[in-house]
Amino acid sequence: MKALRALLVSTLLFTPLAWAGGIVGAQVSGNELTAMIELPGGVSADIKVEFENVVGLTPAALGLSSELVDPLDTSILNRLPDVGAASLPAAFPVRLHIEPPATGGLSFSGVVEISLHTHNLHYTAGTPLRMFAAHAGGDFRDITHVTASGSYRAGGSKGDFSEFIILADLRLLADVINTKYNDLGALLQASSGQMSGATYASLQFYLDASRDAFNAGNLVAAIKDADAFSREVVINSGNDIPNVWRSSRDIENTAGKLRAHAASLRYSLTLASNNL
Repeated sequence: MKALRALLVSTLLFTPLAWAGGIVGAQVSGNELTAMIELPGGVSADIKVEFENVVGLTPAALGLSSELVDPLDTSILNRLPDVGAASLPAAFPVRLHIEPPATGGLSFSGVVEISLHTHNLHYTAGTPLRMFAAHAGGDFRDITHVTASGSYRAGGSKGDFSEFIILADLRLLADVINTKYNDLGALLQASSGQMSGATYASLQFYLDASRDAFNAGNLVAAIKDADAFSREVVINSGNDIPNVWRSSRDIENTAGKLRAHAASLRYSLTLASNNL
């Protein structure tokens, strides 16, 4: 009886730690946090969250959690870019949350890169699998800036935090690219009051030039101008464009958001240039 009681106590004590939020093994090294997703049914992934510059990074301050979701859950499907063309893969129906607590003291400048590596999915050339993110229950947006094999790796960047999922996105690549141009243009316009008129005009010039080149079928020039847009943001980060996020959520990391949008646009333009 005592042995049984001890076993029950041990289970109660250790199981929640192993499965709480589906995150295990979180470790911090410099500007990087690594952890593992472990969920029922053998669903797992390695996570890496990497900052350019960060203060107060701890597992608790980052606020990581994960969960299995129903691929047919309408509360998720209704937030996808195209319900008929995007879906959660049945082999990896995972939602990752990164929600730093307001009192956690976390802050960073620039962009944060989120990477997932899972053996539940498999990479093939031309794979439609992409990383999507949503903020505060809003629509999911493609933030992918890298995909690779082994078995499947995906990464995206952000200027803030949110929820993340992997989707099979079957939209036409041209439609994806146009959506990313629209989103970046809308973000730039909404942020115009947070930078000088000269900086805004310069960024608008590069964005327009990139889109004009894409529409003309000149993908090399489109990528070149998208890169110029990103460099202009970096040059003006901090001194002319706000570039800090902190857990109190009282300031906007405008530069980080602009760079993240531009990086994902570049990824899609590169796919188009390689006919993938």
